[in-house]
Amino acid sequence: MRTITFDSSVKKQILGIFDKQVDAEGYIVEKNNPGQRVLTPDGDDIHLDEFTGIYKGSEIFVKSDIVSLVELSNRLE
Repeated sequence: MRTITFDSSVKKQILGIFDKQVDAEGYIVEKNNPGQRVLTPDGDDIHLDEFTGIYKGSEIFVKSDIVSLVELSNRLE
């Protein structure tokens, strides 16, 4: 597994690489369909402040709360 860490100041640049952007309310959305918010594996919208990463293999967006990080750790085992 490879991990890339980045400073919060480049979050929008990282999202742009994956054809995502941030809407007026601060939620991550599809660049080509700004009305479509990106969802976590639990089906939650994800705010830019909560964004901590994207899991390789598919676009699984991960929040920065402990529950989301533990679930990611379990998936990586």
